[in-house]
Amino acid sequence: MVDLALDPNMYYPAMSVAQTLHKAAELGYRFIEMSPNTEVHFWKQYPKADKERIAELNKAQAESGVKIRTLNPVYNWSSTDETERVAQVGAFRRLLEIADALDVRQIASEFSGDPNTPVECEYQWYKSIEELTPHFERYGIRLTMEPHPYDFVERHDAAYATVRGADKDWIGYEYCCPHTFHLDDGVGDVRRMITSAAPKLWEVHVANTFNHRANDGNRYIVNPPGVDARVHQHNEIGLGDVPFYEVFATLRDIAFDGVVSVCVFGWHERADEIHLAMRERIEAELGA
Repeated sequence: MVDLALDPNMYYPAMSVAQTLHKAAELGYRFIEMSPNTEVHFWKQYPKADKERIAELNKAQAESGVKIRTLNPVYNWSSTDETERVAQVGAFRRLLEIADALDVRQIASEFSGDPNTPVECEYQWYKSIEELTPHFERYGIRLTMEPHPYDFVERHDAAYATVRGADKDWIGYEYCCPHTFHLDDGVGDVRRMITSAAPKLWEVHVANTFNHRANDGNRYIVNPPGVDARVHQHNEIGLGDVPFYEVFATLRDIAFDGVVSVCVFGWHERADEIHLAMRERIEAELGA
């Protein structure tokens, strides 16, 4: 049995974070994964939730019956600029205080950094982890890491090795389906990647994407040619190239029982329809 969570990203422009908990309940979800938003934590910025905001969110959790299962922050804790890295670690430290106040016991995050300086960024990430270790352990909060396109580590094998290299029982791995074709450079061998990470696989992000390497690399056209950028989407199942029959079969084979987060972005006008269909498909495949 998995914990099926809604990422409310597409609702943030129209309602408060507290209201998204009630929206999740309306759509039949028991959990949300709180992605970056201006009320609580935003991209690389110091968290803004004060005690009143925290009380509001705890009230919404109690009233809606929906729990904030994970927070999904992005901080540049791998920056080669030491001043920036220290500031980002400080922001993460505050986020852990907020997570504890909300009774959130798992954080899902990204490596960040720069793929053009991978070795330097890797050392900075490990340094940040050591500085944050006492705080994670004090609150009893676990961390799952995903390699994101344009992080200092983008490939599955290297990212999982980096997670294992931290050698912390509270650090696990997250498989992000819409990053599938960045994780193994267009191959899309989801069974191999999921199975190899099974010992530390605690979370899966579910959304679809097209293979940017397909059709001679012309699935997308980015100008100027060769620009240092990454492209991917977070689409609904059925709109993309991720082999979800294999994703779900593999998760069943490894008896996955962690968090599954529905993280479709960019289709706000169909948000309810998409989230209902995604919930029903995942419940049919994995239970929830």
